Amino acid sequence: MQIRDGIHLTYCTNIHAAEGWDGVLANLRRYAPALKARLAPNAPFGIGLRLSAREATELLDGARLGELQAFLEREGLYVAIINGFPYGPFHGTPVKANVYAPDWRDDARVAYTRDLVKILSALLPDGMDGGVSTAPLSYKAWMKDATPQDWITITRNVARIAEALVRVRQDTGKFIHLDIEPEPDCVLENSDESIAFYTDHLFVEGARFLASALGIAEDEARAHLQDHVRLCFDCCHFAVEYEDPAVALERLDAAGIRIGRVQLSSALEVRFPDDRREAEAMANELRPFADTTYLHQVVEQQDAALRHYPDLSDALQQTNSHANQWRIHFHVPLFAATYESFGSTQPYVGKVIELALKGRFTHHLEIETYTWDVLPAGLKVELTDSIAREYDWVIGTIDRIAPTTPPTNA
Repeated sequence: MQIRDGIHLTYCTNIHAAEGWDGVLANLRRYAPALKARLAPNAPFGIGLRLSAREATELLDGARLGELQAFLEREGLYVAIINGFPYGPFHGTPVKANVYAPDWRDDARVAYTRDLVKILSALLPDGMDGGVSTAPLSYKAWMKDATPQDWITITRNVARIAEALVRVRQDTGKFIHLDIEPEPDCVLENSDESIAFYTDHLFVEGARFLASALGIAEDEARAHLQDHVRLCFDCCHFAVEYEDPAVALERLDAAGIRIGRVQLSSALEVRFPDDRREAEAMANELRPFADTTYLHQVVEQQDAALRHYPDLSDALQQTNSHANQWRIHFHVPLFAATYESFGSTQPYVGKVIELALKGRFTHHLEIETYTWDVLPAGLKVELTDSIAREYDWVIGTIDRIAPTTPPTNA
């Protein structure tokens, strides 16, 4: 839904467990109209659609896409952004590092993303830009022995999607961007690595490739890449990296990297006491968060030094009682600042919202709390109520930042 002039707030449907298009549609029918009635009864309500490769293929089969369009129109819903990060299943089975596979060296990732572009070009409302988010190129451990050819392949594959997006814009007028999402322990995990990829690879080799494919000059191709290959700024991920959001966003902008969307997500934060036994007891309290489904990368801060752990289970095995704090890649609900004896990076999310409202560097804010089914039992609430509480927190934060603006749906 539009919360300010030109800025839209959605939630990502990766929160809903589903397998196959019929399951995705059942969740849309169950939750989306009820949330719209509760949150935006008199205005269109946006959905951040998550589709696996299988679900995208099934949606493009037969009359299903037309039926989805009719459902959205009938219910007053719209889709402007799609989550194209996880290729396969995302709930009910161990995902871990497989969430990054296939990576951007693989044609399967390109084909999947092309399908999502085709779907979004049909669903995107006129006059609105849209985005397809995607994985941060590859998992860093898989690229330890990467060759120059690996980087060429990745860059050209991303540029192939940019070519498709330019042609969609030329043919239909629909403006869609690919939103690459940095994540801890991935090839792109922070602003430094993101800037290096765009400036050293995409704006060089990618511009050459795109110029040849479209029959245009490299400067024009580079401008297309800036338009159509953007960054997904996930608040949880950048907070886990201890990056100041204002500095990161300023550096990205200076490098010519635009923000396609901001994902509003909060990381788990643990501030350890000085007492060794108390610190070890607090670490033990974290064990229920170390689920077997998702990777929960940990970045430990000790004074000015940062240490990375590939998963929470690894960090718990090597507990450093002298650590000042851990930030954990666990998407905890936005509406709560604390979880028992732990904190969260909720203030970071508030700061990014403030920067987005003032800087207008994106049109899309997306609530992306997907870990409800693996939260410890004491933190779970009914799903519709939980999603609504996420919206309430975001809208309340926006109204505090810009109190003179009339409330949403007034």
